Amino acid sequence: MQEKNKRKIAILGSTGSIGTQALDVIGKHSDLFEVYALTANNNIELLIEQSRKFLPDMVVISNKDKYPQLRDALVDLPIKVWAGSEAICDVVKSSPIDIVLTAMVGFSGLKPTISAIKAGKTIALANKETLVVAGELITSLALENRSPILPVDSEHSAIFQCLNGESNNEIDKILLTASGGPFRTFTKEQLSKVTKSEALNHPNWVMGSKVTIDSSTLMNKGFEMIEAKWLFGVQPSQIEVIVHPQSIIHSMVQFKDKSIIAQLGVPDMRIPIQYAFSYPNRLPSDVGSVDFFELQTMTFERPDTEKFVNLSFAYKAIEKGGNMPCILNAANEIAVDAFLHDKVSFFQMSEIIKKTMQRVSFVKSPTLDDYFQTDFVARQIALETINKQS
Repeated sequence: MQEKNKRKIAILGSTGSIGTQALDVIGKHSDLFEVYALTANNNIELLIEQSRKFLPDMVVISNKDKYPQLRDALVDLPIKVWAGSEAICDVVKSSPIDIVLTAMVGFSGLKPTISAIKAGKTIALANKETLVVAGELITSLALENRSPILPVDSEHSAIFQCLNGESNNEIDKILLTASGGPFRTFTKEQLSKVTKSEALNHPNWVMGSKVTIDSSTLMNKGFEMIEAKWLFGVQPSQIEVIVHPQSIIHSMVQFKDKSIIAQLGVPDMRIPIQYAFSYPNRLPSDVGSVDFFELQTMTFERPDTEKFVNLSFAYKAIEKGGNMPCILNAANEIAVDAFLHDKVSFFQMSEIIKKTMQRVSFVKSPTLDDYFQTDFVARQIALETINKQS
């Protein structure tokens, strides 16, 4: 591919787990992709290092206090340096950008994703909270602006791949696989005593701290179920979560004739990231292959929603609809942060979410402003709940 035909990519959240792996993919295929913009929240040292290596056209640090340090560190390079969340929303509109990888963590990814969609960009979606919070709005905007959404989550990428060439065939069921996290075999008594360091020790995947905690509570799978509803136009009742501890089958699709198509691979996020960048083409990869003779066994279990109630909360939230998934997400972000700062226990996270969902006012048909108001109020109520438990 000639230089002028390289796909120009903006990475929102370049210093996180997905962002760094995306840069690894770009580095290995520099003849096909180039970095046009990088953004980060606080990790300025790594952002500077990435900027000097990949020489993007522009760089944004969300934390405005760190702007002078970033500007001075890159003063010798022809890189535009901006700061603040609004600057991120402006950057994604830049006409040369072909793909916007949304890898920011949590609710903060919503506004820049909307901005990129309105600019008609292809979205490589790694920020699951965007569809959890405002799935109906996002899918409607994407259709209106002809902005393709390519899933980066390994499970949704797997479903997307299973559906290639099947556009005329009705989905009977989506089989969404889950590793089960580090506490799959724990009793309730054991779960009541787990620490954040244990929760951050995922058996299969290398992820950021927030999504790793979500994986340990199965909230991550609940969010993925909500995402799947919006991405693939199915009902929650058509999405079945299956615990598959080996994380080799990344998800499956069952069609109306009861045939099932699965996508398999080693648990490495560079595979779905690369596929989103190169779609519809597949590129060579240096990640490992599945060795079935070494693997020998793949097992499957039902999720235990008595121990891991967050998954049931997610089903209840999407069935209720309106702003309830937004409430769920806001409460979860506050609860996870509190757990990571040793303020609450593993089970208390679920209590915080439950109480917040009960207290925040329900809005059946929310506007974008309603989502922001809901997020603000839900966070306040979740924080109040934490303070009462302390």
